[in-house]
Amino acid sequence: MQPFTIDALQAAFDAERYVADRDLATALYLSLVLDRPLLLEGEAGVGKTEVGRTLAAVLETELIRLQCYEGLDVNTAVYEWDYPRQMLEIRLLEARGEAKSAATRDIFSEAFLIRRPLLRALGNSRPAPPVLLIDEIDRADEEFEAYLLEVLADFAITIPEIGTIKAARPPRVIITSNRTREVHDALKRRCLYHWIDYPTAERELAILSRRMPDLPETLAREVVAFVQRLRSADLTKVPGIAETIDWAAALVALGAKRLEAEQIERTLGALLKYQEDVSAMRGGGASKLLDEVRVGVRGDATSHVARPTSHEVTG
Repeated sequence: MQPFTIDALQAAFDAERYVADRDLATALYLSLVLDRPLLLEGEAGVGKTEVGRTLAAVLETELIRLQCYEGLDVNTAVYEWDYPRQMLEIRLLEARGEAKSAATRDIFSEAFLIRRPLLRALGNSRPAPPVLLIDEIDRADEEFEAYLLEVLADFAITIPEIGTIKAARPPRVIITSNRTREVHDALKRRCLYHWIDYPTAERELAILSRRMPDLPETLAREVVAFVQRLRSADLTKVPGIAETIDWAAALVALGAKRLEAEQIERTLGALLKYQEDVSAMRGGGASKLLDEVRVGVRGDATSHVARPTSHEVTG
């Protein structure tokens, strides 16, 4: 599927259970129309990686993901030679008495080339170009970031033994960053940019509804209200939408119909990832927050605020 309008793209994402707001849908639309990489920044757990996965599903094409980390090099990200097979080929040539006449191209050819994510994305021969998801670029070294900028400039990779491989149809590129360090301005200039923030209560409720349609409405409202208040607390790491979904699933697995202080404390490991934060919520912290949530949820009910649909939130 090729979305040609922002509305169509937004609806297609919704069909894949990703509630994209209008700004994100616009950024994706422009990235597709202008053939520009899209750099998504935001806190961990707000749905940046899922944008790449969902875009591949919407476009009905292959997703090629490169997970970045400190020390990522060309051998892991681009290509490397299959040395065991090359050595075997040399032994076979020697056994046939052809070793002396064999040229370098006999063992340094595409038959012995191991294609890593970047080369796979550029050399892809499928009808539709793949989605190349370069995840957490801020975790990679600055040297790799500079190399990536060179690749994205021409969508070409030079292999000394073979030559330059240039993409016939450049991939759709989504780059994510948790902003643990600043991405260089040169890379940012190459990309369109969009910041994904923590969702509003209405949007988070819509996301939870799409991901867990059987979740009891009262529990869904209380979960969202609790997480929204938790994000304003003084924590080492506040929960993202991924943790909200995980926590709701844990509560459902325990048979919860609405929030209870005891169950909150037993399931904090699905919501918080630092012991200091878990300790802060125990010993009365969770109960106090729950009391505030109950008051807020009752207030919403008396004002007859309907549970929003994804269309109402995103449209």
